[in-house]
Amino acid sequence: MKKISRRDFVRSTALLAAIPYAVPSFGREIMGNVESGIVENASKDILFGVITSANNPENDLKIVKDLGFDSCQLSVGTYSSELAKRLSATLAKYKLEVASLTCMGPGDYKWNLTEGPKTIGLVPREYRAARTERLMHGIDFCKEAGIPAVHAHFGFIPEDPNDVLYKEFIEVMKPIAEHAVKQGIEIHFETGQETPVTLLRAIQDIGTGNLFVNYDPANLLMYGKANPVDGLKVIGKYVKTIHAKDGTYPVNPNELGSEIPIPNGDVNFPALVASLKKLNFKGNFIIEYELGEQSKDYLLKTKAYLEKLIAAK
Repeated sequence: MKKISRRDFVRSTALLAAIPYAVPSFGREIMGNVESGIVENASKDILFGVITSANNPENDLKIVKDLGFDSCQLSVGTYSSELAKRLSATLAKYKLEVASLTCMGPGDYKWNLTEGPKTIGLVPREYRAARTERLMHGIDFCKEAGIPAVHAHFGFIPEDPNDVLYKEFIEVMKPIAEHAVKQGIEIHFETGQETPVTLLRAIQDIGTGNLFVNYDPANLLMYGKANPVDGLKVIGKYVKTIHAKDGTYPVNPNELGSEIPIPNGDVNFPALVASLKKLNFKGNFIIEYELGEQSKDYLLKTKAYLEKLIAAK
């Protein structure tokens, strides 16, 4: 099987220089108290992690553990039984939990509002067969490695349920999801290209019971699809993983909004965490930063900021 390039932002968690940024009013007080160290009394039902490659799990996962994280989201180039065994052993060694295996490709993905609909996920007909095969292999790899879920961007799912592309997408997803059921694997939809209502409809129409959500609040803003706090009212019960990422709404109809370091963007993280508490969320916060390499300073500051929000009464 050919190696597949993950999105440009997926890299090993390198220990780089700090990322300077200002703190807006709703986050300034909390961030001022968490310049270093782990906040006590954060919920033990929520784990914090990072995105990392796992082509060399012995090295890649050691970095995650050395940073003090208990969880991660993985991507690998080529699926093999040998790598699955190495990965499983290394995860056990470092006592790391995996939220999911990112499984996308092959083919080019255009992360904008004009070319994205014809290049991202399983909605475009051109890429369906190869990407379906990739997902099937990813599900089998998860089974071998002991990873609970695959996750991906599945495309600009049409909002109109009568759209032929919507109907085709549901029919394409059903055998993939059924195969995942047989293997005991979940499928997590990453939010972004579709509205929360459309994603809810798709999950229910596919109807295999193993479909959940990787909730990226920044993506909902950057694609102009929803306010992330309100979006939880629609699909909150399906959320298994949160991408801790911040951003702004698009002002150019052809381009996504901008990613901004937490908590500088338009995602109201205090309100988001409060809503997750009401939903009794138990899962993973995966810190994602697409502007460059994920620095130790940014990762740890963001982790401490979120832990403080979670621990607050």
